[in-house]
Amino acid sequence: MKYLIQGGRVIDPANHIDKTADILIEGKKIVAIDENLSADDAKVIPAKGKVVVPGLIDMHVHFREPGQEAKEDFVSGTHAAAAGGFTTVATMPNTRPVVDDAALVRSLQKRAEDEGVVHVKIIGALTKGQEGKELAEVGDMAQAGAVAFSDDGHYVQNAKVLLNGFDYLRSFDKIIISHDEETALVEEGSMNECHRSAMLGLKGRPTVAEDIAVMRDIMLAEYAGARLHIAHISSARAVELVRQAKKRGVRVTAEATPHHLTMTDECVDLMDSATKVNPPLRGHADIKAVLAGLKDGTIDAIVTDHSPHAEEEKDKEYRLAPSGFPGLETSVGVLLTDLYHTGKIELPLLISKMTAEPARIFDLTDAGTLSVGCPADITILDTEQEWTVDASRFYTRGTHSPFAGRTLKGRAVLTMVEGRIVMQDGKIVG
Repeated sequence: MKYLIQGGRVIDPANHIDKTADILIEGKKIVAIDENLSADDAKVIPAKGKVVVPGLIDMHVHFREPGQEAKEDFVSGTHAAAAGGFTTVATMPNTRPVVDDAALVRSLQKRAEDEGVVHVKIIGALTKGQEGKELAEVGDMAQAGAVAFSDDGHYVQNAKVLLNGFDYLRSFDKIIISHDEETALVEEGSMNECHRSAMLGLKGRPTVAEDIAVMRDIMLAEYAGARLHIAHISSARAVELVRQAKKRGVRVTAEATPHHLTMTDECVDLMDSATKVNPPLRGHADIKAVLAGLKDGTIDAIVTDHSPHAEEEKDKEYRLAPSGFPGLETSVGVLLTDLYHTGKIELPLLISKMTAEPARIFDLTDAGTLSVGCPADITILDTEQEWTVDASRFYTRGTHSPFAGRTLKGRAVLTMVEGRIVMQDGKIVG
């Protein structure tokens, strides 16, 4: 099948392209990018007034397979990803059982290929059972195709275990993704420790818990000469710690979520557990610092931390509800509405944080670019389209979203994976 995407604003940060152009796709590959292309036998996709970008990448999602398919599976998860404009995602290992051996990595890769409509990368657990006591089969999992390693959802308390992980994975040039909150300081905490947490009567999770953990992990990575990636960074001091570490040459990268870039602890409502996340929504100074870190390169990537839960799990008292909410289908809209349309960030930089940068960090050689000869993983954005978030129409199985009912400006209107249209105008196709 041939497609000609015609007349769009093409933004490809990997190749420093930002211009009006056409893209010709033949089979699974991009075969030409230029002005005024023509192909008599190609199906034309009009893109005038729209933005054409490399397929979006999200290296931090929770698809819940195996064992928690009532919350999400590869079918519903990849449909949600495609609906949001994502062509490549990486799923975390905190499943039942935990993804801590090579056989499970291989079986999940096969199932994702068979059932999914976008590319799914597997992140392996750093420690057995994510218990933080003993390294999992990280070498075998790396050889089986695990793209990175993480005990996400759990802070690795034992510094020696983490150091062993850094030392071992250095030979494979693989990244450890750290969920950084010192456990002893956040136990039973439900939101950011602040005046509002006291007013609501909720136990807080202080920013210092994140700061201490980030500092320790940076020091261990620096000592080992290994690669560290800070998951969902949310505090101002943690951002500064990463900034200074990068200046020293430490091999550290970081990611931020749309909610930690746009929402504060003032959004917490005891009647709606959708805003309960780990790390929690922070204060205004932290949000400002995270955005500044995104703009100056301290923070490398944007991820959703897509974390759907069953309806009956989230529909509980705030302090008893699990943390997390689905984010794949709202990410683009929230970022365009609250960051791009408000003038807080330029569109090419925003696109870079969702394409070229995560591809670079995780060594995804065939993703995050519109280079000729690469797979035709392409997203078309309508930055001006207004729409209202209706969680009942999500493809994901999670429906508790803090953005439900909001009118957003901008969304993905077409998602193409290896030359095949998988989403058009909000509907999964093919």
